[in-house]
Amino acid sequence: MSRSSLLSLDRLRFFVQRIRERLWVKPLALCVLSVGGVFLAKLAEGAPFADILPVVSLDSVEALLSVMASSMLVIATFAVGSMVAAYASASAAATPRSIPLVIADDVTQNALSAFIGAFIFSLVALIAVTNGYFQGAGLFTIFALTVWVFGIVIITFVRWVDRIARLGRVVNTIERVEESTAEALARRRRAPTLCATPLRDVRAQGQPLMCSRVGYVQHVDLATLQDCAEVQSARIEVVVLPGTFASPDRVLAYVEAEGAIDEEPLRAAFTIGRTRTFEDDPRFGLVALSEIADKALSPGVNDPGTAIDVIGTLVRLFTLWRRPLEQGEQAATRYDRVWVPELSVDDLFDDAFTAIARDGAGIAEVAIRLQKALCALAAQEDQAMVRAASRHSRLALARSDHAMDLAEDRAAVRAVALSETVDI
Repeated sequence: MSRSSLLSLDRLRFFVQRIRERLWVKPLALCVLSVGGVFLAKLAEGAPFADILPVVSLDSVEALLSVMASSMLVIATFAVGSMVAAYASASAAATPRSIPLVIADDVTQNALSAFIGAFIFSLVALIAVTNGYFQGAGLFTIFALTVWVFGIVIITFVRWVDRIARLGRVVNTIERVEESTAEALARRRRAPTLCATPLRDVRAQGQPLMCSRVGYVQHVDLATLQDCAEVQSARIEVVVLPGTFASPDRVLAYVEAEGAIDEEPLRAAFTIGRTRTFEDDPRFGLVALSEIADKALSPGVNDPGTAIDVIGTLVRLFTLWRRPLEQGEQAATRYDRVWVPELSVDDLFDDAFTAIARDGAGIAEVAIRLQKALCALAAQEDQAMVRAASRHSRLALARSDHAMDLAEDRAAVRAVALSETVDI
């Protein structure tokens, strides 16, 4: 097996996304950079321009570093508390499935990294300065670096205050989930079979590759499967997509080869984790949006406006999903020895609309908006989407007829469901 599969861009993208969800990575990198910056300032003393640099008093540098060290620790502690409160709010008001997206917020991570990095820089620089580590040029360099860091902290704090005021709120969480789902749908739209050969019908021929762990399929490294298939002269039919729940009795793929099959590198191409991820699993984004709407419809929350907002978001996503591809946008088939199935439109609609239709059936405004959304999607030229939207429209109408007590409400929902032209 070639090393190119181990370093494939797709696997690298998946790894980088997992790193982004770790809150400690950026602060650690800024801490290392801060410590390195303090000791690099010593190099200024041997530079040719060292004699022309302004003279800075030791007391002024010590005072500035002392103020920064004391204030940055307080701000960093306050930032952590605010972030934890935002994460708890996103979990309680929206859905726990959205937490990885909230944690991966760049502005928040950059703010925490800047505060902690500034604290470490000021502390290390203060120790070095008070112990006479720097002379004239080095002292001026530390002073300039301190002013520069202080300016970065002020700008970061202003941006972070604006973001933390909205972070964890339902509207912001819906936007983050929509962005992530739109990116996943766009990638799958350009490569419906992940750049592999389309698998129309599973033949179930060859040796079944069984899963060795229990969890969700998070990523399928098709480059590794292609390399293995070329080495072993095999044909591989992948029967699970990212988001599938796998257990030891679940078949991951069927492998047809001329001789014995080495299953370990094939099984290693399937990343199995405890939870689903957003970037390779568009259905998970739809499930998260549906859960946000479903929680808003619960009697304890009673917020049909949020459910209506989510329905509009789902219409945008499905419209994006079926938007015609422009020239050159379609990804070419790169893995000719690997067969992968496409996403099912029926599954996407089930993930998106079933819970909303069930729990919003008795609320007239939600049921009407849902019917308008399904009618709009049924007006698309894609026949699979037309069939899925029509089926869900009938099911939602049946649920509303059963859940609504007032005949006028039932008539209003039925009028929208049966209308041929809907203004949404």
